[in-house]
Amino acid sequence: MPARRGVPEPSEHTRSDCIQNSRKWVACGNPAEYEGFCPITYRYPTTTGSEGTNVHRSRSRVLLGITSAAALLFGVAWTSGLPAQAATPTAVSASSGSSSSSTIPKVGEDDCNGFSKVQKEIRPSLCTDISGAIKGAWGGKFYDNKHYIGHDEPDATFLSNAPGSGNNVNFTETLGRDPHAPATDVKPGHDISHWVELSPAPWLSMAMCDPNSFPGTPCTPESDSNAPTCFGVNCGATTQGGGSAFMEMQLYPPGQPPFVNSTSCDDTHWCAALTVDSFTGTPTTNPNPMCEEPANFAFIQRNGVPTGPPGPETSDISTFVNNGETLLMNPGDTIKIHMSDAPAPGGTDAFEVVINDLTTHQTGFMQASAANGFMTTEAANCASTPFNFQPEYNTAAKDNIIPWAALQTNISTEFETGHWEACTSLSDPIANEVPGDTGGAYNQCNGPYENAGPPDSTTGELGDAVCYYKGDTHPGFNGPGTSTEPDLYTSCQDNEFQNGDLDFDGSPYWTEWPTSLRPNIYPGSFLDQFPTTNGRQYSQFFFQTDIALSESTCTASTLSGCTVPPQGPGGFYPYWTTLQAAGLGVCALEFGNVRGLGPLNSYGKDAQYGTNQFPTLGYPEFIGPVHNNACARSQ
Repeated sequence: MPARRGVPEPSEHTRSDCIQNSRKWVACGNPAEYEGFCPITYRYPTTTGSEGTNVHRSRSRVLLGITSAAALLFGVAWTSGLPAQAATPTAVSASSGSSSSSTIPKVGEDDCNGFSKVQKEIRPSLCTDISGAIKGAWGGKFYDNKHYIGHDEPDATFLSNAPGSGNNVNFTETLGRDPHAPATDVKPGHDISHWVELSPAPWLSMAMCDPNSFPGTPCTPESDSNAPTCFGVNCGATTQGGGSAFMEMQLYPPGQPPFVNSTSCDDTHWCAALTVDSFTGTPTTNPNPMCEEPANFAFIQRNGVPTGPPGPETSDISTFVNNGETLLMNPGDTIKIHMSDAPAPGGTDAFEVVINDLTTHQTGFMQASAANGFMTTEAANCASTPFNFQPEYNTAAKDNIIPWAALQTNISTEFETGHWEACTSLSDPIANEVPGDTGGAYNQCNGPYENAGPPDSTTGELGDAVCYYKGDTHPGFNGPGTSTEPDLYTSCQDNEFQNGDLDFDGSPYWTEWPTSLRPNIYPGSFLDQFPTTNGRQYSQFFFQTDIALSESTCTASTLSGCTVPPQGPGGFYPYWTTLQAAGLGVCALEFGNVRGLGPLNSYGKDAQYGTNQFPTLGYPEFIGPVHNNACARSQ
């Protein structure tokens, strides 16, 4: 049960008493403040005989002043440099260190889901969705310390057997633009919408070599020998390949700052970050409850220097506060993103992201290196060690995936969604989780979108927080005298007590997505050119989504409850559309509600996500057929 502010968290053995009826929670002698916050959906057995639930704890974030161990080790303050030559990849084995619950910092990112038993996270992060078929999962869904976690990630994955396609990729994208008119919340499905309402983080991915991450085995950077050899529920412990982490190069839309406890860097620009998520479970052991999904984070910077320490145990509020060197990009800018291994300090290599804004001619970059403060986390004791992350694979072959992730992918692009409700007013004030922020925070959204769905008390939702009023400048969020540009929306993000909009009544599940590249009452779509490796486009692609992981109606025995779109009042789910004009050498993707006409192909809209792989994979993942890239054939 999530701890309401000022109310002690109830004991584990009483939580199951309220699963069927929230009022029973109070009848059992528990605090009345919890009534209405009892979950009524996901249940699973535990070794103690109690039942776990999909509740999410309060995610308190507090200031933490820590000098990075990496900075002390290297004698630098978040700097990076280039050696004379790169090193030859060799197998990397798990690190060893010493740590205990008493030495783990009280706040950090040792578990980006926010449910570490000993640490509170700094910011509710957009973590990698975890497979429902590994140790720690039940009923096809993964639970972090007895809390269900799930995401909504409609994805396009790119395939190639060309050498280097798994570790050296270029994406060229035109960033989405918003309508000139302010967003509205009057008539769901017909309101003016902006990008921040639809996706808090479009992102690009690549698998990273991390011997401390699932399955906890050595890995050789840039080698297809790391690939798993079995997929699904009946795989042996030795079939899951080399240790693997999930890199997301995330983009953040404008309009709702500050980033540390919301979505945006400012009101008018896109910004970006390099994130690396690891997983401390193995095929035979549950993840460490103190550090289940440790995460590294750093903004893409014009000078390549992180705003604060990126490591899971060293990060502090400065890690998530953009500064004057953070790369800011205008809506409509065309950007080129290069993701590859690159020379790093110490004569080795480390993964690097470089963004060139072809419109403004600005450049930003970030390297996931030990010198920059990136760290690997040992599963046994949560000890963090400075580490150079490097790409996992040589090629982007179909079996070269991150085996612990829900998405079956390596090189991909996707639009994280399901984190927004537009509101007319807010109620149920709660304490702001960023110390010093006096702007006010709330837990209840009121308005047409919230009214369109069933009452939260009858769904898996435990609240709408965190919610802010339009005009909030978050005074004091980063210390006395600090503030942000005013928030442009009255809204809730559904990221405090559960991860996402579990009753599917928010803007992302209505027909308010882009219908073309140009904004109308809806934003203009991104234009994602098909990625290239060594100058050639990837030869194949397919679509997939993990939306069913968030559907309470979807279980192994009720496969009919696993649906795309999900069962919500809007009855809509966004889809991919390709523009393939091979004769002109143009092959690109749009996303949202762009209908397939002429050279456009929307692959049956939601039908593009294919069939539910629950019987095969052991969890509900929709995966579509593999398509050929017409432009790649013409090269």
